[in-house]
Amino acid sequence: MGTSEFAIPALEQLVTHNYDIIGVVTQPDRPSGRGKRLSPSPVKKIALANNLKIFQPEKVRDPAFVKILNELFLDVIVVAAFGQLLPQSVLDIPPCGVINLHPSLLPKYRGAAPIQWALINGEKETGISLMLLDAGEDTGDIICQERIPINSDDTTETLHDALANIGAKLLIDTLSELPKDKLPKAEPQILIEGHAKATHAPRLTKEIGHINWHEDAITIFNLIRGTAGWPGAYTYFRNDIRLKITESLPHESDKISSNTLMSGQPGTIIVNADREMYVITGEGVLQIIQVQPATKRVMNANDFVNGYQIKTGDCFPSK
Repeated sequence: MGTSEFAIPALEQLVTHNYDIIGVVTQPDRPSGRGKRLSPSPVKKIALANNLKIFQPEKVRDPAFVKILNELFLDVIVVAAFGQLLPQSVLDIPPCGVINLHPSLLPKYRGAAPIQWALINGEKETGISLMLLDAGEDTGDIICQERIPINSDDTTETLHDALANIGAKLLIDTLSELPKDKLPKAEPQILIEGHAKATHAPRLTKEIGHINWHEDAITIFNLIRGTAGWPGAYTYFRNDIRLKITESLPHESDKISSNTLMSGQPGTIIVNADREMYVITGEGVLQIIQVQPATKRVMNANDFVNGYQIKTGDCFPSK
């Protein structure tokens, strides 16, 4: 069971290792693009390419679909970025359980956007957890975990790909040792860090990406990394033109002369002799590396400065 690109490495590894994939369950085709044509999910495309049987229930809890699952006589269900909560009637079907790939070190970052929130919150490490799904939100017992550092140049895209590949490898290792007709060995999350230390990672909204220039430079830098792809970190210039900031670099205030800092409020733009672009924040300055004006392509800050005639003293409004 999977829908988004995060689930692709797991499905491909199952195919490569010749597991008997009885079926692939994915979300129904959805309208996309300007023409709003129905488009298959990334997982469906892989399933079609490998001639796998595909199921696309609008609601997986539909009794008619639960009946279909019961009649498949399956051993285990693997879930990765599926997009629907599984009811107990589904969780109870496979004798070896429902194994979920979750891109965080549970119980940290339970929820829909664990990679994004780990970056936004400035975490130094993250990881992948294989867990047995239960009726709660990412509260099931942990089968195994693998940690990786979060580097300063990581974004949601780089961590997404790294964790998807690690999760696929852990899945194959787990399935190779799966006992027949029994649940894999797993440890309750309360024994790892305890439910009291659980944190949540709710689905992102567009508003989360709106930059508050009164925040410090590192906080804004982390927001830009954590919202890369969607919804994107953004501000406005010249009153109402939305500007996405796609790449940045935080600096100490000594990067800019003290006179310039004293005369500028958070959000004030500074353009140096090399046409590099900096923004004063609540603490420190943020160098802008790449931007994307509304309806335009991504461009280097230097091209933005020249093309839009940005000058020192121009200001992004605070949130």
